[in-house]
Parts: sequence; structure tokens; C-alpha cells
Amino acid sequence: MRKLFTFEAKDGMTAPSIWDDVGFNQHASGELEKIFSEKAHFDTPKPTSLIDRILQIATDKDSVVLDSFAGSGSTAHSVLKLNANDGGTRRFILVEMLDYAETITAERVRKVMAGYGEEDKAIPGLGGSFEYYTIGAPLFDEDGNLNEAVPVEEIRRYVAYTEGVEYGGSEMSSYYIGQAGDAAYFFHYEPDRATALDYDFLNSLRLSDGKRPATLVVYADNCLLSQEQLRKHGIIFKKIPRDITRF
Repeated sequence: MRKLFTFEAKDGMTAPSIWDDVGFNQHASGELEKIFSEKAHFDTPKPTSLIDRILQIATDKDSVVLDSFAGSGSTAHSVLKLNANDGGTRRFILVEMLDYAETITAERVRKVMAGYGEEDKAIPGLGGSFEYYTIGAPLFDEDGNLNEAVPVEEIRRYVAYTEGVEYGGSEMSSYYIGQAGDAAYFFHYEPDRATALDYDFLNSLRLSDGKRPATLVVYADNCLLSQEQLRKHGIIFKKIPRDITRF
């Protein structure tokens, strides 16, 4: 058992081992009813008073709080409330996979920020902002190949991101995805056919005299050049999808 002395604790108080003063699930259900003006359609919400206590102990004013199982959104509610109380700039990241993510989790955050209730029961908004995202189709199919349902543009952006290059186009090639230092990156991919790194591909590149990047990094399905030829031309070959799945 680790003994925590008073001078080590925030506000001069140590946290007790048993918390019997932070509310129960029925209190959390009541909170949801007030926010949505109807009986809560969520079985096991957590009371914000419980999350408040955790945040007071575990965070600083500029902490980032991650809730991987966001549920009804109690964590975001508590973060916003604590920021409003102490002027903090805490941020939250919520993750929810079930179908109520938009209608309950995200909607609760919106209402808490803007305010809810009417007349004498109106609760002022806590302010703040957040962005709501959904995950698209997986990049790879069950066989480990690139998923044809994913737009090629999104795959290109992903490859550029994993390589640490700023995504963009170039007159050098329609397959160009970006450049880092003296290396230019090309994603030579077509959904309906296998591609190859060969002399035909190299001859298709529009490389200005004196402006050719020292290194060409080329993603393709196959490579028809030898190791000696790759070294001679300063080319690094990366196989699709093998060298993408490594990320």
C-alpha cells in the first residue's frame, strides 16, 4: 500500500479508498432525463459526480482525457463542467462503436455545451466545442489486400501520411503523392489491374532536367527492375499491399 501524504494531494486532501458520496446510476439516469427531456434510453450511465472526482484527482488544467467506451457521454460532460469551474483547457476524446454514438453520446455533448431545459428548469450551456467523426470502410479486406470499396484518393492520402510527407500533386506524375527532402513518393496503383515498377513507368515520369529528385520511392504491385537497376536510378521499391500493411 502506498501512503499518500497531505502535501502530495491536490487541495490538501487525499482520496479515500471508498467513495460513497459520488452518486449512483439512478442519479445519472436523472441527469440524462433532464438533458433529453424524456426517459433516458441508456441502461448504465455513469453520474458526472463520479467522473468529476476522477478528473479532479487525475488531471491538470490542460490534460487530454480519453474515454474509449464513451457510452452516454458522461466524461465529456464532466470535462466541460470542470473547465467551466476552474478555467481549465482540458480536452476530451470519446470513442463509441454502438449505434447511439450520434443520437445519445454526441447529442449530449452538444446540449451540454449549448444549454438545455426550458424556463425555470433551463440549464445554461458550458461552452466549448467538439468535432464528430465516423470511421469509414477498412483499408484492407479480410485477405489483407487493399479494399476496393475505399476510394483510391483516401488510400493515397493514407500512404502519404504514413510516410510523413505532405500530400499533394505534381506534374511529374498522376501517381505522385508527396515529397520529403530529396525523395519523391509515387503510389503506382490501379484498382482494376496490377501495376509494375518498370522502365515504361519510369519513362512516363515528367522529370525536368536538373530537378530530378535524388531518390524515387515507388509503391507498385510488382517490380521488374533488378536491384542493380534500382540502385543505379536511386529508386526504392515498396510492394503493395505488403509495405502498406506494416503500418
